[in-house]
Amino acid sequence: MLNALLLQMRRLRAGVGTRVEVCPPAVLSPVEPVWSRLMRWVAAPAPWQAAMSPPGGRRLQRTKADFVAALNDIGTPAARQLSDRVHTARSPRELWHLRSAVFQLVSLAHSQREAQLRLEALNRHFPTRAPRSGFGALDA
Repeated sequence: MLNALLLQMRRLRAGVGTRVEVCPPAVLSPVEPVWSRLMRWVAAPAPWQAAMSPPGGRRLQRTKADFVAALNDIGTPAARQLSDRVHTARSPRELWHLRSAVFQLVSLAHSQREAQLRLEALNRHFPTRAPRSGFGALDA
């Protein structure tokens, strides 16, 4: 019993076994002050400049490129179909929902460990939050 408690304490100190939850991007941006929205509107590119930029912006394009790179060495029809779905995604939220399909294809083609590594690389594009403490609410 004491050994198990000491082992658990060591894990907590080392950060082993700590799970970080990856969340989907918000559909709507959080409420921001009027002055912030006004400044973003003033700093926005002209309509002709916006038409020349890729849909979704550079950040979405980088995220898509990382998803496609995770599938590059898998030559199955399912991987090509998923790659097409990645290219047609219109938001980070749509890409977030494709993470499990990427994990499944990579784990079948290579190994679960390789799939986990690639998924961790993709997770950097999405918000995270710390796990719950494990302590329940106090009843009053």
